[in-house]
Amino acid sequence: MRPVHDVDTVRAAERAVMEQLPDGALMQRAATGLARRCADVLEQVYGSHVLLLVGKGNNGGDALYAGARLCQRGAQVTALLIADAEPPAALDALLRAGGRAQQVSADDRNAFEHADLVVDGLLGIGGKGALRAQAAQLAEYANDSGATVVAVDVPSGVDADSGRVEGSAVRADITVTFGTLKPGLLVAPGAHYAGIVECVDIGLTPHLPPPTIEVLDADDVAALLPDPEPETDKYHRGVVGVAAGSDTYTGAAVLTTGGAIVNGAGMVRFVSVAHPAELVRARWPEAVVTVVPPGDGTAVIDAGQVQAWVVGPGLGTDDAAAAVVEAILGTDLPVLVDADAISILASHREWLTQRRAPTLLTPHAGEFARLVGADRGDVEADRLTHVRKAAADLGVTVLLKGSTTVVADPDGHTRINPTGTRWLGTAGTGDVLSGVCGALLATGCSALDAGSAGAFLHGLAARLVSAEVVPIAATDLLDAWPGVLRVVRAEGLGPETLNA
Repeated sequence: MRPVHDVDTVRAAERAVMEQLPDGALMQRAATGLARRCADVLEQVYGSHVLLLVGKGNNGGDALYAGARLCQRGAQVTALLIADAEPPAALDALLRAGGRAQQVSADDRNAFEHADLVVDGLLGIGGKGALRAQAAQLAEYANDSGATVVAVDVPSGVDADSGRVEGSAVRADITVTFGTLKPGLLVAPGAHYAGIVECVDIGLTPHLPPPTIEVLDADDVAALLPDPEPETDKYHRGVVGVAAGSDTYTGAAVLTTGGAIVNGAGMVRFVSVAHPAELVRARWPEAVVTVVPPGDGTAVIDAGQVQAWVVGPGLGTDDAAAAVVEAILGTDLPVLVDADAISILASHREWLTQRRAPTLLTPHAGEFARLVGADRGDVEADRLTHVRKAAADLGVTVLLKGSTTVVADPDGHTRINPTGTRWLGTAGTGDVLSGVCGALLATGCSALDAGSAGAFLHGLAARLVSAEVVPIAATDLLDAWPGVLRVVRAEGLGPETLNA
């Protein structure tokens, strides 16, 4: 797992390292890594035009020292200074190497015209709130320049802790961050400005505490997927109960059941009213289907043995649906709650807070906002803060779907999903995810593991499908699933592939 740390933790680690190093050595480490990555993205360093956007702070110093190294390799480097450079020695290094520097002026747009590479060193990880006017203007010039843009540690205008963006921000192709990943580089909206995120080791690791935020890689997910024992049977592999679908939303029943089946559940026990039950039986003959009267929660939970429940997709929000949700949450089994069931819980949060068994909620931003009584725009602007608070307040694990999927448990352990694509934003894909995660819950995975591994696989399936054809449909994910599992189990995917 790749660790992620907040700004205060990173600052403390930097101070600890600097106490052990000569003055300026930590900045030189950062600048060396930054210069190397900048050189890699240029077709040819010699003769290239590099423009540095330099603010007053360590990021500006990193950019200047990196620029000096590029000058030494024959690049033509110009620094636009938004203030007096800190430390002054960094500017001296650039000028001695043959670079040029000028204060920001009204003619700055011209400086971007011939740039092959723009290096954003305006603001660092301590930046909060909207960019000031000069920095905001430079950010817009960089975004419109057509040059490759490399951000130093974090794109200026992005909150490194939350990913919040207020107003203009630099939209980087690559962000070179130092020591450890920062949450705002991985969570939307900040993630959309960070581009490919590469972490340069500058020696912070021994001084960083165990992270509360992590990013899974394929090897981590493969380790969470159960392998059947030689003498195993369907009950040992996990039986998932699915209560989904209605006469109005029959597809949700088929897709949720399919997600559980393709992700390796030993058996799926589908329990619902007649019409969706008929369709599930026709599409998935391996499912065990039970028809119950509408709203008979007792009949649902008495349908047969299960190790975990999935409830909510396409269920409806009437009294009959609420009775089913209440009955399932009243069991002592792990439960995944999605879609309509989450809307029902907005008026019955006590059904969650009274539970002691593992519970995984999988809302999109609108459902989440209704559940916690928040504004949807605020949720989407600061997903990480909202999902962690909801998990703690409700005592459940919350998987917040969207442009960045974040999973948090009540103790604050959080995982940010690195896979996915905008093509996932289509009807039914969330139903597949519910079935996928439900299968993992039934095998004994914790709610955090089930949610984060399921989201990883779900997002990877969408990437693989969309690489071949777009737009994609929810059923495409089911068809692609065997290939997804083969990739994760056999080949693995490193950070470079996931960042592509």
